[in-house]
Amino acid sequence: MKEIIKNELAGWKKLEILWLFSASIIIAGLSIYWKDSIMGIISATTGVACVVLTGKGKLSAYLFGLINCVLYAIISYKAKLYGETMLNALYYVPMQFVGFYVWKKNMNSETHEVKKKHMSNKERLIYLMVMIILTVTYGLILKQLGDAMPFIDSFTTVTSVIAMIISVKMFSEQWWLWTFVDIFSVYMWWCNFRAGSDNIATLLMWAVYLGNAIIMCIKWEKEIKKNK
Repeated sequence: MKEIIKNELAGWKKLEILWLFSASIIIAGLSIYWKDSIMGIISATTGVACVVLTGKGKLSAYLFGLINCVLYAIISYKAKLYGETMLNALYYVPMQFVGFYVWKKNMNSETHEVKKKHMSNKERLIYLMVMIILTVTYGLILKQLGDAMPFIDSFTTVTSVIAMIISVKMFSEQWWLWTFVDIFSVYMWWCNFRAGSDNIATLLMWAVYLGNAIIMCIKWEKEIKKNK
């Protein structure tokens, strides 16, 4: 345990530490100001920590991710976003354990971060076709279930499933997918907030996710290029 903690604290740059703490503090502060629920605040804060740590390539991302997924599933269920509910409860929660196991076996001994790589063009095409087919199919199912925004919910759900698989496999392309997921998720939760919900922390969480995805996309591409 001491060795894991030591590795998690190693290799951080000042700007990365600043981003982690400032994003967490801002989202918690604004959520408290807008009187969001305790569950929403904890979910948002742990979610932000998770995506920043994932971008850094640290194992602790999956510990924060586990807390976030459980709470976010409950919040989504209350908001009648059933695609998000099933995604987190039935997929993200068990994938936190899978991701932790796989990443632990593929850590760079020098940087104490996970190894980063690119997909082949064939893999990119296969994932894209699967994403399109599943988005349409699942959207029709969610529509029958009375989902508030079936096809947007379907897109974010399906793309998130694929992005999570790619993330566990340590591919940089995950950040392109996360960027698209975050854009649609921000829109979805903004509509939910405008409709009268108190889920401001969740909306802010997705906004931070979007900024983080863009930052990490640039970071991973630079590191892969440097390693080559």
